[in-house]
Amino acid sequence: MTAPYGSHTLVPTGMLDTDGRAWMADVKTEAEKIGETIKRARRLSGRSQSNVAAALGYHQSKLSRLESGRGTDDIRVLRAVAAELRIPPHLLGLSYADVSAAPHPDDPETEDMRRRTFLAASIASLTTPATPATAAHDDLVRSLLPGPRAATASSWNGEIQPLRDRLTTARRLFCTCDYAELEAMLPGLITDLRRAADDHRNAEETAGLLATAYRTSTSLLLKQGDQGNAWLAVGRAMAEAERSGDPVVLASSVRLHAHVLTREKHTAQAVTLVRHTAGQLAGSYDRHSSRYLAAVGLLLLRGATAASRGGDRAATREFLDEAREVARYVALDQPDDWANFSPTNVAIHAVSASVSFGDAGIALNAAAPLMRRHIPAPEHRAALWVEAARAYSQQGRLAEGYQALRIAETCAAQDVRRPAVRDLVADMAARDRRRTLPELHHFSRRLGVPA
Repeated sequence: MTAPYGSHTLVPTGMLDTDGRAWMADVKTEAEKIGETIKRARRLSGRSQSNVAAALGYHQSKLSRLESGRGTDDIRVLRAVAAELRIPPHLLGLSYADVSAAPHPDDPETEDMRRRTFLAASIASLTTPATPATAAHDDLVRSLLPGPRAATASSWNGEIQPLRDRLTTARRLFCTCDYAELEAMLPGLITDLRRAADDHRNAEETAGLLATAYRTSTSLLLKQGDQGNAWLAVGRAMAEAERSGDPVVLASSVRLHAHVLTREKHTAQAVTLVRHTAGQLAGSYDRHSSRYLAAVGLLLLRGATAASRGGDRAATREFLDEAREVARYVALDQPDDWANFSPTNVAIHAVSASVSFGDAGIALNAAAPLMRRHIPAPEHRAALWVEAARAYSQQGRLAEGYQALRIAETCAAQDVRRPAVRDLVADMAARDRRRTLPELHHFSRRLGVPA
């Protein structure tokens, strides 16, 4: 088998002499040639990087790395690219034997190998620890991968309405923070939606439903701290959103893309993405449906989060002001798919932005009236109290921060167990060196936070 090019990890330790450096230079040159071949084939096919990457189930950055000559240490990636772009194998450093010897895609062991390979690559590329593997989590990741879908039994009977109903249930499970049940539900739903898409009836609507399912998967994976597989899910969501032709579906998928970028600290790119997309959808708010307004409003709030995490006060203010303008025309405040944008949600994001800037006093003053307000969506209630806990922690008021977290737990117990909140609890417990708050340390142990 021909070794994949561009893989520096394959260099023996004894080859770092002059001849070894020359060998490395040759490999790099070959990787660049492969990259140019891929780029040329893609352009001749009239396709974008994001389109090809989505078809392969990768994030655009993986294809960009290949085309720029940085190579890959996974020969399966080269096989997949060769097949997708119809590139003769030898032009990518592959022999025809490599391709003919590849396992059959319908083989269940092949599907398991793909899943293990992708999970390993995801873990290796992340600084954030991945979610502990569970059967439900593995099933979800498998359902996101391209290729055969025989691993999950299909219950689709050819009707679209049951799929709409199941997707509504999935979105409600997310909004009510029932993540365990949602994770168990999503693989079967995605499998059935993909089969419906293969049927080619109601193609645009089915693409929109599938984009929403992938988007929900992205949100869940981000809650679990699994950024690697979130990239996979959001790439699939963006591809289906474009196929749907629905600006609302596209705006919602862009919002999740910006969320993933922000998590990976690419805040400037997230701000640019949101600003570009929102600019195309903004204005004439009195003429649009609540569904449209909610999608635009939530997109703007994601921009505010990205801008505040990046320390950009002007952009944060710009996004929040525009979101408030949208909120004048929609006052939906229910735990529903589209009905989770409201003036209340805008106010909670303003609190979060103040916390990001270290303005704890301003954040708590803004949070005070919200704490007395009925907020129907459990996720929003929990978010408010978690942000209050962050503000209290910034002021060194650990006891009040702990109480805020306990309230958040009563709102959405599973949401408080996500990695970001666990990190906050760990920080607060570490700062209580004299252990004057035993209940905080007990809480920390209950959440499984290392001492």
